[in-house]
Amino acid sequence: MSRVKEMPYNEKYDLVQDSIKLSETFVPSFLKKHLGDQAVAECKKMCQEGIRPIPAESSFEEKYEIAYGNFIWMGKSNLRFIRAHMGEDGIAQFKRAEVEALKRKNAGPALFILGFIRGISPGSAFTIINKKFAYQLQWITPFSVSELNRDRAVIDIPRCKVLDFQDSEDICRIGCQSIYPMWVAEQFKVRMEFAPQGHSCTCTMTRL
Repeated sequence: MSRVKEMPYNEKYDLVQDSIKLSETFVPSFLKKHLGDQAVAECKKMCQEGIRPIPAESSFEEKYEIAYGNFIWMGKSNLRFIRAHMGEDGIAQFKRAEVEALKRKNAGPALFILGFIRGISPGSAFTIINKKFAYQLQWITPFSVSELNRDRAVIDIPRCKVLDFQDSEDICRIGCQSIYPMWVAEQFKVRMEFAPQGHSCTCTMTRL
C-alpha cells in the first residue's frame, strides 16, 4: 500500500468550494446557450432551495461537511433540471461541457511542463499525475492507494462519500464514472476506470 499525505480539512473545504464556483460558472452558461435566460433563473432558484449557510465560526471540518452537502445538492439539482428539459441528449452535451470546463481550469504552465516530461519519460509523468490525483481527490471521498508506480495506480474506496447522500447515483455515474475519465484521458493521457460495487469502488489508472 502506498502512503499518501493526508489532506487537511481547510484544503478540502477550499477544493469543494472551488468545485462549486466552477459549477456556478459553466452551468448557467450551458443552460443559457441551450435553453435561455429563463431556464438559468429556474435552475438557480431550485439549487438555492437546498443550500445550507456556512457559519463563519465553524471549524474547517464543519465547513467542509456543509459545503460538501451543498455541492452534492447542486449537482443533483443541475442534472435533474437538464434531464427534465433536454433529456439524455442534454446530459451528454452537459458532460462534454464540464470536461471542457475542467480542461480550461487545469490548463497552464504546469501542464506544459508535464507534457515535456511525458515526452522524455512517460512513466515519470504518469507517476507525477497520479501522486497529484491521490492527494487532490481526497476532498471527494476517503480512500487508500493500494498501488502506485510508473504504469498503474489503484485507489480503493471502501465507502463512497457521494453515495451517502440520497438520490446521488447520477453524480457517481455521470460525474465520477464518465466526466472524470473523459477529462483525465484528454488532458493528462491517463485511462481512469471505475469498478463500483454497492457503496464501495475501485479506481484503476493506467497510461494511455
